[in-house]
Amino acid sequence: MDFNSLLQQAQKLTNETQNSEDIPSVERTISQVLQATKDLHNKITQTGTQDIQAHILLGSKGIDLPKISQKLEALNTRKTFEPLDPIADTDIQNFLKNEKENAILCVIEEVHKNSYQSAQKQKWEHIKNDWRQEKIKLLNALVGPSQNWIDIQRTPDQTILNDSTSGPNGRSTLNRIEMAYAREIYNYNNLILKGASRPNLVQKFAQASEEFGDAKVTEIWDIMKYMVNITPLSRNKDPIKSRSEMNQFIIQAKKYLENRYKIYMQTVISGNLREAQRGGIPSTFNLVSSFVGLTFNQGTCFGLQDAKIEGKPLWPMVYYCLRCGDIQSALKCMEMAGAGHEDFIQVLEDKIHRAEQKISSKLEGQLKLQYCNKIKNSTDPYKKAVYCIIAACDIHEQHLEVAKTTDDFLWIQLSLLRSDSNDNSETLTYSDLQTMILEKYGEKHFNAGDQRHLYFQVLALTGQFEAAIEFLSRTEKYRTHAVHIALALNEMFIIGGPRNVQEPLLSVDIEDPVPMRRLNVARLVMLYVKKFEITDPAEAMQYFYFLRNLRDPDGRNLFLVSVCDMALECREYNLIFGKMQPNGMLTEGLFHQFESVDFDTKSAAGMVADELRKKGLFEDAIKLYDIAGIYEQALFYTSIMLSQVVHQVSKPGSMRERLQVLSCDFLERLKGRQFECDPQVIATFQQLTELLAFFDCYHEKKYQLALEILINTKLVPMCMADLEVAVSNFKRMGGEICKVYPDLLLATMDILYSQYKIIKGKDSGFLDTGRERQLVNLREKAKAITNMAATVPYRMPGDTNSRLVQTEILMH
Repeated sequence: MDFNSLLQQAQKLTNETQNSEDIPSVERTISQVLQATKDLHNKITQTGTQDIQAHILLGSKGIDLPKISQKLEALNTRKTFEPLDPIADTDIQNFLKNEKENAILCVIEEVHKNSYQSAQKQKWEHIKNDWRQEKIKLLNALVGPSQNWIDIQRTPDQTILNDSTSGPNGRSTLNRIEMAYAREIYNYNNLILKGASRPNLVQKFAQASEEFGDAKVTEIWDIMKYMVNITPLSRNKDPIKSRSEMNQFIIQAKKYLENRYKIYMQTVISGNLREAQRGGIPSTFNLVSSFVGLTFNQGTCFGLQDAKIEGKPLWPMVYYCLRCGDIQSALKCMEMAGAGHEDFIQVLEDKIHRAEQKISSKLEGQLKLQYCNKIKNSTDPYKKAVYCIIAACDIHEQHLEVAKTTDDFLWIQLSLLRSDSNDNSETLTYSDLQTMILEKYGEKHFNAGDQRHLYFQVLALTGQFEAAIEFLSRTEKYRTHAVHIALALNEMFIIGGPRNVQEPLLSVDIEDPVPMRRLNVARLVMLYVKKFEITDPAEAMQYFYFLRNLRDPDGRNLFLVSVCDMALECREYNLIFGKMQPNGMLTEGLFHQFESVDFDTKSAAGMVADELRKKGLFEDAIKLYDIAGIYEQALFYTSIMLSQVVHQVSKPGSMRERLQVLSCDFLERLKGRQFECDPQVIATFQQLTELLAFFDCYHEKKYQLALEILINTKLVPMCMADLEVAVSNFKRMGGEICKVYPDLLLATMDILYSQYKIIKGKDSGFLDTGRERQLVNLREKAKAITNMAATVPYRMPGDTNSRLVQTEILMH
C-alpha cells in the first residue's frame, strides 16, 4: 500500500468522524499529542508498572483479569476459616511426648497457682491478725462504756510467790502490792486444785491490803466486805438478774454507812471529851446523846421543833439514832418525848417487828398524809428528814441542811427506796437510784478525777460493781486493786459478764435493767497480766486459771488459749510444759499442776505447736508436737527442716547441730517403742538421719565410711546393675529426700574422684593390674551416678548434671 492510498483512507475516516453526532471532534496539534504521550508514560512508569506487566503476562495466556476480579469479590469467605474436622495424629511417640509435657506444665502451673493463693491467704491472715490486735488495743484504751454490743471479727512445788521470785529473765516485774495479791491468788488456786473448800477471796484480799499502808485502799476493801456479806448467789443464774431480785445489797450498803457514821461520832467525841460529857453504859443512845449535845451546844437550835429530851433537841436525836441504824434507840427518844407522838411511836414499833424493817402500807400512808399536811413546811429539817426516811415521803427533797456529806446523801437515798409500789412518780426504786448516780450525776458531779475512791464507793454501794471496777481500773494506782476485786466477785458469781469474751471492758446488754453494765473480766485479767507474763509466767498462769470456765468465740477453753498465747510470747516452752527426756519421759512444767478433765499438758502443747507451725517456726513446733504426743507431725516437720540443712557442714550452735541432737533423741525412742504415724513419714525421717551421718563423714573426709553408709541406704547406684533398683527407690522417696538428692550425688561423685586421684597418684610406671581394676571400678561407679542423674524423674539444679559429667570425664 502506498502513501496515496493511506492518505485517502485517512481523509475518509476524518469525514466519517466529523459527520458522527455521537463522538465529539477533538483537534490536537502534534506537540499536544506528544505532551499527552509523555504524561501517560510518566504515570504508567510511576504507579502502574507492575499491574500493567501482570495484565500483559496474564493476557498473553488468555486470562481476563477484570472478570477474575469480579469473581473474587463475589466469593463468600464466611466458611473459609471455619474449623476443620480433627485429623488423627499417627505420630504416637510425639503425641505421647506432648501429652507428658503438657501434663507436667499443668502440674507446674497448678502448683504455682496454689502457692500464690496460699501465700496470699497467709499474708491476709497475718494482716487481719495485726489489725485485730490493734482493735483490741483501741478498745482497751476506751475510758467510757459502750452503749451496746460491739462485735470484733494469748509445778506444784514452785516457790513462785516469794518476794525474791524472779522470772525466766532473772528479774520479776511485780511490785510489793502485786506480789502480795499474787500470793493470795496462789494459795486460793492451790486449795481449789486440792479439792478443798473455797475461802472468801474478799476477806483474804482485805487482810492483805492492811499491809499496804493506804487508808483509801483499806476503805475500798471494807466496802466490798460489807457488800458481799449476803446469801450466796446461784451459779446457774445470771448474776445481773440474781442481784435485781435481792434487797440484801441495799441493807448491806446501809449497814456500812451506819457503822461508818458511828465511828465518825466516836472520833468527834474522842476529840472533845471535856465538852461531850459522855457517861453511862456505852450504847448508841448515849453515843448519839453526846454527839447531839456537842453539835448543838452553842445555840444552834434555830428552827428545831417539839420538846427536848435530856436537854437535847428531839428530832436530831431521832435522826442520828436512825443514821446509826438503831431504830430501838430512836423509839426510846420518841417515848421520852412524851405525849403527842403516839402515831410515830406506833410506826417505829411496827418497823422493828417487821421483816427488813418495813412498815405497813396503811401506816406509811398515814405518815405521808401527815407529812403533806403539816411536816413539809416545817422549819425543822431533822423532823422532815425523819418523816421522809421512815415513810419515803417527798423523794425529790435533797435535805441539804441534814445531808452534808456524800455518805449522808447516799444513806438517805437508800432509806427512801421502795420496790412494792406502782406509783413510779412518787417512789424511788433501786434502778432509779443507780441511774441517778451513774448517768444523771456521773463522774463530773462527784469530781471523780480527783476522788476516784469516792466515786467507786458510791457506785459499789449502789450495787453497780461492774461500772465501779471499770472506773477504778482506768488509773495505774488503783488498777491492781480493781482486778482483784473483779476476781473475788466473779468467784462469788456476783459479776455480770458479757456474752462474748471479745466484747469491750464495759458493755451494755439490751436485756438488762437500766442502767446495769457488764464487765469483761477476761479482758481485764489479760490486760493486767500482759505486763508481767514474760518475766513471771508462773504468776500469770495463776491468774489465767480464773478464766477456765470461759470460752472464746471458737469454743476453746479460755485458760488454755491464754496459756498458749503466753507461751508463744515468752517462748519458755520447757518451763511451761516441761521437757521431753531421751527416754520419752516428760518432766513436769508449770502447766502440770492445772491438769484436769477439761485440759492437760498435751492438749495445750498441741495448740501451741499448731500456732507455731502456722507462723513457720517449725523448730519450736517440733518440740511441742513431741510433748503433745503428735509424733507424725513432729517427724514430718523434722524431716522438712533436715532437708534444708542435712548437706551443710555442722557448726557449734547451728540449726543443723540442734536438729541432729533432736533426731538422735527421736531415733532412740523409735527403737524402744512404736510410734502411731504414717510409715512413709518414719522412713523419710530415718533416711535423712542416715544422710546426716553420711555428710558428716563426707565433710570429715572419712570417704570409705561415708560410702558404706550410702550403700546401706540404696539411694545411689554403685554400678550400672544397681541403676534400676536405685531409680525405683527414688520414686518411693519423699519430697524431702528429693531436695537433698542433687547434693548427695555431687558429694558421692566428689568422694569417687578423690579416691580416683589417690589411686592414680600411686602410679609406679609398671603395669599394676589391681590398681587398674580399682580405677575401672571407680569409673563404673561414676558412670552409674551420671546415668542416675539423667534417669531420675526429678529436675536437677542447673549445673548439677554438667558438674557430674565433668567429674566423670576427669576420671578417664
